[in-house]
Amino acid sequence: MTRTFTREDTRRIAAILAEAAQVEVMPRFRRLTADAVHTKSSPRDLVTDADEAAERFITTKLAKLYPGAIMVGEEASARNPALLNMLVDADLAFLIDPIDGTRNFVAGLPLFGMMVAVCHRGDVLAGVIYDPVAHDWAMAVRGEGAWSEAADGTQTPLKVAQPAPPHDMDGMISTGFLPEPLRSTVNGNLGTLGSTASLRCAAHEYRLAASGHCHVMLYNKLDPWDHAAGWLLHREAGGFSAHFDTSPYKPTHRTGGLLYAPDVGSWHATRRALMGEDFPPM
Repeated sequence: MTRTFTREDTRRIAAILAEAAQVEVMPRFRRLTADAVHTKSSPRDLVTDADEAAERFITTKLAKLYPGAIMVGEEASARNPALLNMLVDADLAFLIDPIDGTRNFVAGLPLFGMMVAVCHRGDVLAGVIYDPVAHDWAMAVRGEGAWSEAADGTQTPLKVAQPAPPHDMDGMISTGFLPEPLRSTVNGNLGTLGSTASLRCAAHEYRLAASGHCHVMLYNKLDPWDHAAGWLLHREAGGFSAHFDTSPYKPTHRTGGLLYAPDVGSWHATRRALMGEDFPPM
């Protein structure tokens, strides 16, 4: 069966994210008590009552709208990692990141987002990234482009930045999960780009890149709820991405890193600049 997903389908998901934000997320923002914040795999890996409540809300709404679909939420997967194995064969699956940028959310920094990706047998069909502070969305449908949408319904097409040499490119670079010696190599080469930063929030970094406000992104930790929606957004906005070894990304891939650039030429130039001429082997 060939599964399709339309713009209107995608906008229905966008509305669910906005409702979840209004009911579960924003009432807790800057009002979290100490017992509402917990650690998962490390002191930097946080989950809050808002994450848990928003994921339950989104999952329930999507399950009613799409009976039989597989729901793969970040927090549910932390409790049951086997959920991720269902992505490969699922006719329709939703990857849910209820709050991306939880550390920012906990710190009271208004730089976090909510993401849902729609998948069919391991392929991404659609993606939504919602900013609950600004109350607007970035959306993409496979083969139909990417756009931003304001609360009043105004839509603006998204387009990545024009290609540029590395020294003129701005990058959103996350090196914390790179293995050594690659981490030291990349950190030592960050000066080859025009500027680098990390927002601690993939949702906003993907929105920046898809709208042409930065050129390069680099990640190594590939939890699918962090990347599937943004990967499609960037691709539909005209950008190029691949694992470090040049192989294409799928949300079922959890290793191999991800590098993004405006086009294939600037991708290779960036990889050489950050990783050196000999990594990885071609």
